[in-house]
Amino acid sequence: MDIIDKISQGIEQIIGADALKEKLADGKRLKVKLGVDPTRPDLTFGHLVVFKKLREFQDLGHEAILIIGDFTTLIGDPSGRSSTRPVLTKEEIKDNATTYLDQAFKILDKEKTTVRYNSEWFNEMNFLDCLHLTRKMTVARMLERDDFSKRHKENTPISIIEFLYPLIQGYDSLILDADVEIGGNDQLFNMLVGRALQKDAGKSEQTVITLPLLVGLDGVRKMSKSYDNYISFNDSAKDMFGKIMSVSDEGMWQYYKFLLSKTDEEVDVIKQDHPMASKKALALTLTGSFHSVEEAKHELAQFEQVFSKNKIPDDMPELAWAEISNNETSIPLVDIILQGSALSSKGEIRRLIKQGAVKMNGQKISDATTVLEKPTDDVIIQAGKRVFVKVTN
Repeated sequence: MDIIDKISQGIEQIIGADALKEKLADGKRLKVKLGVDPTRPDLTFGHLVVFKKLREFQDLGHEAILIIGDFTTLIGDPSGRSSTRPVLTKEEIKDNATTYLDQAFKILDKEKTTVRYNSEWFNEMNFLDCLHLTRKMTVARMLERDDFSKRHKENTPISIIEFLYPLIQGYDSLILDADVEIGGNDQLFNMLVGRALQKDAGKSEQTVITLPLLVGLDGVRKMSKSYDNYISFNDSAKDMFGKIMSVSDEGMWQYYKFLLSKTDEEVDVIKQDHPMASKKALALTLTGSFHSVEEAKHELAQFEQVFSKNKIPDDMPELAWAEISNNETSIPLVDIILQGSALSSKGEIRRLIKQGAVKMNGQKISDATTVLEKPTDDVIIQAGKRVFVKVTN
């Protein structure tokens, strides 16, 4: 297979393909750039789409450059946003960034990856340097971005600092002399700014490769840490398997194509099977790639025990009454579930109770103010389809 054909699989758009072909024909070892902003501690399956493409270049002998956007995170990438992002402190960014590399190297070859932090060059810039950079872009050009244009028409505030983000991301490419930049399709404008800055400096323009955005667990918006609709590289085997199984029947075909690199023809063959069987195979493969095949098979068996046979799973979080009661004789059920599960808020748990999705020892709970008195025997609490908690006396 031709190298261009190989790297073109699964992409949405490639800009600068002819220049890329020329560099490859000359035998150049490409500098291939991918940037990630440590806005939260976890990388997600949404990142996996672009990381897999970077790994392809790496396996073909090219230099993979992973940019940790510790400086750009101070601004917050406005791509695809309808409002200004919340501001993180330097300490929060540093804490988030510390986890990124271990996660990234689950996909990338550590020995063949160049890691750079864009604070390396931006911390050296003064305000005059910043002003010089802003001369490279007009307000009219910035408003060509779909998200900026939409917010401007709706009179939704756009901060000046958000206008700087595409320039700063593009400046990374200028500093690194990037030959290729990879990103989600929502990053197209930012990556084109990189090409413009390189051209203005008389350098070779980077080839821009965009990849599709993976739909999140809500089945509507892109997978994003900001939307809390994501599967994390760091999820336990249990949570990862369960989250994948919660993906809609329609949405899972994206996962087959974007995460497992299945062609449309291969997906059509898989669709001949029952959707549940296809989804189990998907969860087994992805969970096994981040954990182990044995752990993935265990989670499959647990899933089938709960969902196919309506049985309680063999393993679940256990909360000892003496450790959680603080010497009280009763504890609100909502508090117990929050302590013993990955559910993120009491509001989420109350919604499950309202929907009739919470049971205690098999009995449906309909009142969100229900309390559990000190038990004499173990109590099994179920919230939704995947959450089980055992309270021991």
